[in-house]
Amino acid sequence: MICADGVSFAYGRTEVLREAGLTARPGQVLGLIGPNGSGKTTLLRTLYASLKPSQGTVLLDGTDLRKVPTREAATKLAVVVQEHGGDMPLLVSEMVMLGRTPHLAAFQRATDRDAAIAADALARVGVSHLAGRPFVGLSGGEKQRVLLARALAQQAEHLLLDEPTNHLDIRYQHEILDLVRSLGITAVVVLHDLNLAARYCHELVLLKQGRVVAAGTPDEVLVPEVLEPVYEVEVRRVDVDGELHLLFRPQHSFCAPALQEIA
Repeated sequence: MICADGVSFAYGRTEVLREAGLTARPGQVLGLIGPNGSGKTTLLRTLYASLKPSQGTVLLDGTDLRKVPTREAATKLAVVVQEHGGDMPLLVSEMVMLGRTPHLAAFQRATDRDAAIAADALARVGVSHLAGRPFVGLSGGEKQRVLLARALAQQAEHLLLDEPTNHLDIRYQHEILDLVRSLGITAVVVLHDLNLAARYCHELVLLKQGRVVAAGTPDEVLVPEVLEPVYEVEVRRVDVDGELHLLFRPQHSFCAPALQEIA
């Protein structure tokens, strides 16, 4: 379980998180949603100690994350971020094998078991055929899947993902999120696509300007009266075969004035 209580963070004098809180429950997927600049990625970074909150506490299975040794935290938390060191001269198989590092003693070489775990992780995300390719030469979508494989190889109990569907086509967006949900571990994922959030997240936390404005199940959060003030678009909610879907329409048109000026 991951809990954040009253977490605030500022870049210099610019406060980007204001007393934010969440609870990611065991075996469930929690989605962080909100407009650009709402603080989603910043909040995620506090959950794995990449950023230190100016106030508030992050608990990992009941223990203050600041008191968890780095190596121990690496065995419990796996992270997939967008800044992935794409210039590292590693083969895909070597990149995924890095996920086994927290489980190895200093100067210990990877075992056949480690290699088998890494190979299985590659297979689970559908990129076994890329094992011998240089990571730097992959497309954005291929890199995303390899980085998820590295996180799976880590075999952590908690998985944190920052926009894991970025660069992926529709098929792989659904396959990756379906895989994350099927893992049965605690997962926190930053998502922009609200329809994907509705389908694959058990709970959602909606942020606006660094504050949590709504939290609960997708059925509770993804309603027009909650979303429209946050995203400033008209929202229509429909059910198709028992599944929630959202349709959007801009509240204002910016094209007509521009066309009038040109005319």
